[in-house]
Amino acid sequence: MSFKALVSRQREDGSITSQVETLEDDALPDGNVTVAIDHAGLNYKDAFCLTGRGGLVRNYPNVAGIDFAGTVEDSSDDRYKPGDGVILTGWRVGELHWGGYSQKQRVNADWLVPLPKSLDARKAMVLGTAGLTAMLAITRLEELGIHPDSGTILVTGASGGVGSISIMLLKTLGYKVAALTGKPGELDFQALGADEIVERQGFMAPEDRPIDSARYAGAIDTVGGSILGRVLKQISYGGAVASLGNAAGIDFETSVLPFILRGVTLAGIDSVMQPYDPRVIAWERLGKLFDFDKYEALVEEIGLEGLPDAADRILDGKIKGRVLVTP
Repeated sequence: MSFKALVSRQREDGSITSQVETLEDDALPDGNVTVAIDHAGLNYKDAFCLTGRGGLVRNYPNVAGIDFAGTVEDSSDDRYKPGDGVILTGWRVGELHWGGYSQKQRVNADWLVPLPKSLDARKAMVLGTAGLTAMLAITRLEELGIHPDSGTILVTGASGGVGSISIMLLKTLGYKVAALTGKPGELDFQALGADEIVERQGFMAPEDRPIDSARYAGAIDTVGGSILGRVLKQISYGGAVASLGNAAGIDFETSVLPFILRGVTLAGIDSVMQPYDPRVIAWERLGKLFDFDKYEALVEEIGLEGLPDAADRILDGKIKGRVLVTP
């Protein structure tokens, strides 16, 4: 049988072109579960894969898409049977193995998790990798003793997928939330759940102190770079920062003072290689906690044909919220 997919190919000059093509089932990669894909998401990493940046894709042709949700079509693994709803995020799918920008995909059963009863495929991909990562970050802060009565949680990159979802989840859980953004008029952050809006320009004003006044019990940093260095200076005693993104750069400057004077913890959050059990727990919590109706205004829906343009826009910082892809 045939199916459509957005196939990325490398030209002789090294540039990447992506077009919707009709393929036959024998073109699918190796795997023991074939999934009919209902929805996928667009993430920052997907844009890198579609444009060839960062060297994430090593072999062409490639089908990008680091996350998707759908229905099992065929399986040789006892854990899944035809008709089961499943979610896939991470495991370098879309980079080293064909991903979600396709009407079907064949994958390793170990990469899948069951679709919770509280979610359907569309809701799962409104959340996608962004939602999973946000939930893992909040869970890590909880494990480090950061609870609603600890104080305000700062969320950087607040208009992006991870940032906006984090704000909503934190508010639902009872936290006081500060949204750090360079675009204060772009979103109604208070409607999402932010108690305070912090403008990036003022937050990053030049200063030479190695440590600032303690303002936040914790933070979810989605952007990295110099912003992360400034965030660490403002975390209260015993606080923690969950670091999970690098849109503002991979390098940051700090000192030992936040760590040795205030006992601050810097915790890295990775959703790509996250083990099965934490994934399942995170998805179950997401299905129970997230207010999809409130978030709907931040969901942009596109087909496979719209992905190249959307990839350029997300890299240029012109997308707010989440992009939902229907193959």
